[in-house]
Amino acid sequence: MSAVVDEARRWLGTPYLHQASRRGVGADCLGLICGVWRAVVGGLPQELPAYTRDWGEPAGRELLWQAARRHLLEKPLDRAAAGDVILFRMRDGAIAKHLGIQSETGARPRFIHAYERHGVVESPLSAPWARRIVGRFCYPLR
Repeated sequence: MSAVVDEARRWLGTPYLHQASRRGVGADCLGLICGVWRAVVGGLPQELPAYTRDWGEPAGRELLWQAARRHLLEKPLDRAAAGDVILFRMRDGAIAKHLGIQSETGARPRFIHAYERHGVVESPLSAPWARRIVGRFCYPLR
């Protein structure tokens, strides 16, 4: 999965911009995942609808998780690999609404994500982040 991590690292420093997916111009967490998809898999499997920052929170709908299950290959949570797409639930009882790409595993795991007010960054996958992971997926590479 080095192609996935290599491409995600090309996005580092891209400013955060809600609903955007242009390396160097702007991206949110879904935009990063889609941009890496376009580079390593090809065209997106569906056109992205407009979405709000709450990801369906008022109705309690797991829209992001459902889309990940439709288009990515689901993996067991304990099978971490570089290049995995990881899905986070930011608060107990809330819907899952943040995505990242695992860039390192082992003693010092890391992930790449687009984070409001920070842009696309590579962060330690510290205990506070790791305990929020609810889904693990990989891209359907040819």
